[in-house]
Amino acid sequence: MAEQRSHELVASASRQPVDVRFKRFDPVQQVVARIELAGPERLFASVRGGVDVRGDGSTEAYRGRLQREVIVQRKGESPYEALRRVLEAGR
Repeated sequence: MAEQRSHELVASASRQPVDVRFKRFDPVQQVVARIELAGPERLFASVRGGVDVRGDGSTEAYRGRLQREVIVQRKGESPYEALRRVLEAGR
């Protein structure tokens, strides 16, 4: 379900740079949507992560909540498969 929603959000990503006063954010630097998954413990869940949808339509899996760590994808692995692999290992 989360993967399907992510694909829908990728299709609607703006793909436009954003200029904010003294800085420009290219689409790849923008997070237009974040899909988070959490274990049953809520705030103190040991299993937590998600997928960021970038402004250029790319996706990036991460682990953590307050301090997010990008999950490095293995060869041939999608961000969703990488997230699944890491979260299942953390159970």
